Amino acid sequence: MRILVTGGCGFIGSALVLHLVQDLGHEVLTLDALTYAANPISLQPLADDPRHRLEQADICDPARVHALYVDFRPEAVMHLAAESHVDRSITDPGAFVRTNVIGTQVMLDGARTHWERLSGEAKATFRFLHVSTDEVYGSLPPEAFFTEESRYDPRSPYSASKAASDHLARAWHETYGLPVLVTNCSNNYGPRHFPEKLIPLMILAALEGKPLPVYGDGLNERDWIHVEDHARGLVAVLERGRLGETYLLGGRAVRNNLAVVNALCAAFDRLRPESGPHERLISFVADRPGHDRRYAIDPSKAEAEVGWRPTKVFEQALEETVRWYLDNEAWWRPIREGRYSGERLGLAPKSA
Repeated sequence: MRILVTGGCGFIGSALVLHLVQDLGHEVLTLDALTYAANPISLQPLADDPRHRLEQADICDPARVHALYVDFRPEAVMHLAAESHVDRSITDPGAFVRTNVIGTQVMLDGARTHWERLSGEAKATFRFLHVSTDEVYGSLPPEAFFTEESRYDPRSPYSASKAASDHLARAWHETYGLPVLVTNCSNNYGPRHFPEKLIPLMILAALEGKPLPVYGDGLNERDWIHVEDHARGLVAVLERGRLGETYLLGGRAVRNNLAVVNALCAAFDRLRPESGPHERLISFVADRPGHDRRYAIDPSKAEAEVGWRPTKVFEQALEETVRWYLDNEAWWRPIREGRYSGERLGLAPKSA
C-alpha cells in the first residue's frame, strides 16, 4: 500500500513508519513540519530505503497538502500530526488549536478531494485513520475505565483541541461519506520519546543525577501502552476496523505516576548500581492546572473486532526503554543540550 503518515518524525509516528516500511513493506510518505518535538534521526534506518520519502510540510497549508495528495496518490492516510504536551497547551493554546483543529480540517479536506476522484476498488478501499488520545474523555473516578461510549469531557487546551479534531473526523464521515476511522490511545512509552513527557524526562534526569520532579502527590493514574504495541494496533484498525467507528487502544497497564518513577528508579539501580539508589532523587513539585486524576482504557472492542492486543509487560518494557536511552546518547544528547530544559516547563522542585 501507499500510506501517507502525518507527524511521522514524532515519537509515535516514527515507530509507526518504521513498522509500516521495515516490517510490513508498505510505501510511506511522511509529512512532518519538523517542529521542536520531531526528530528526523528517528527515521535514519530508512535513509536509503526507496519505500520511504520524507516531506517537510505544514498540515495547515492547504495548497501543499493537496499537492502531496495529488503527487503521492495514497491508498490510506494515518493522521498523527499534533501538538501534544499539556504543559505547552496551557501557555500557548493557540498553537494547539491551529495544528490540531485547523490542521485536521485541512487533512480531511485533502483526503475528501482525493477520495472523490477515485473510482472502483481504489475508492472502496481508501481509509483515513485519525489518531487521538484518551485525554478527550476527562478524568475517571477510581476503578473506572474509558470505553468508546464514554462522554467527552476535555480539561485542558490540548485535550479540547484533540476532542475538536475527533468531532471533525467523524463529521467528515457522516457528512461526506469519507471512510474515516478514529483511535484514542492511552499514554505511550518506549524509545525515541521527546524528553518533556514523564518517562523520558525522568530517565534523562536520572542519568544526570538531577531531581526527578513528580507533580502533586504523584498518585495521578495513567494507562501505559508501549509505542510498538500502539503502532501494531493502528495498523490493525486501519486494515480491519469498521468505517465510522472508534477504537480505544490501551496497554492494560494502569500505574500512578509515583509508581512509574519508582519503577524507573529500580531499573536504574539494576542497570547503573554505582549511582544509586536513584529513589533519593525523587522530588515533588506543584501540581499543574487541570491535572486529570485518572485515565484508564478498556481496549476490549479493539481486541475483539480487529484482533489486536498489547503484548508488552510494563515493568520489563520500561527497563528496556531505560536501556535504549543508555545506549543511544547520540539521539537524545543534542535535544537535551540544545532544545530542551526542565526549568523552561516550570519543573523546579518545591521549596522546603
